[in-house]
Amino acid sequence: MTTHALFTLLDLIGTFAFAISGAVAAHQKKLDLFGVISLAYVTACGGGIIRDICIGAIPPAGLSDWRYLVVAVIAAGLVISMNALVRRLSHPVLLFDAAGLSFFAVFGAHKTLQFGHGIGAAIILGTVSAVGGGVMRDLFLNRTPVILQKEIYASAALFAAAFLAIAEEVGWSLQWVPWTAIALCFAIRYLSLRFNWNLPRFSDDKAERG
Repeated sequence: MTTHALFTLLDLIGTFAFAISGAVAAHQKKLDLFGVISLAYVTACGGGIIRDICIGAIPPAGLSDWRYLVVAVIAAGLVISMNALVRRLSHPVLLFDAAGLSFFAVFGAHKTLQFGHGIGAAIILGTVSAVGGGVMRDLFLNRTPVILQKEIYASAALFAAAFLAIAEEVGWSLQWVPWTAIALCFAIRYLSLRFNWNLPRFSDDKAERG
C-alpha cells in the first residue's frame, strides 16, 4: 500500500468513527433522520474542513470528495438500523469518539506537513482536526464540549500529532509510525476514561473555603 493510500484509508476510518459518534449522540437526543445524518457529517468532517482551510487545501476534502458524505450517511444508517446493538456497547459515543480522535490527529498532522507547513503547524492542526468535529457536535447538542472539561482529550490528540510530525520529519518509516501514533492516542484516551485520569484544575481556595 502506498503512503497516500494508507493515509487516505486512515482518514476514511476516522471519518466513519466520528460519524458513528455523532449519529449516536444525535439518536440519543431523539433527533429526526435529517438531524442524525447532519450531526454525523458535521462531527466527521468539521475538524477536517477547518484544517484544510488553514493549510490552503481548497476546496476542503470534506466538501469536494463524495466519499466523506457517503461514509457519514452509512454510519448514520447503521446507528438507526442497529440501534439495539449500538446501545449494548459501553459508552458508544466515547468509544467511537476515541477512535476518530486517534485517526484524525495522525492524518491531520501528516496532511499539514504534506502541504509544506512546519512541525508546529502540524501539531496544532492535527489536534484541531481531531477535536473540531466533536466540539461542533457538542455545541449543536447544547452541551459543554469535552475539550473544555477536565478530561484528557485534546492532550491525547496533541501527543499523537506531535509523535507523527516529529517521526515523519526525522524520517522514520511511515509503515508503522501512523499506527503507533493512533494506538498511543487511543490508549491514552481509553485509559484516562477507565481510570478517571484528569488534567489538573485550578480553583479559588478562598471561594471554596467560603
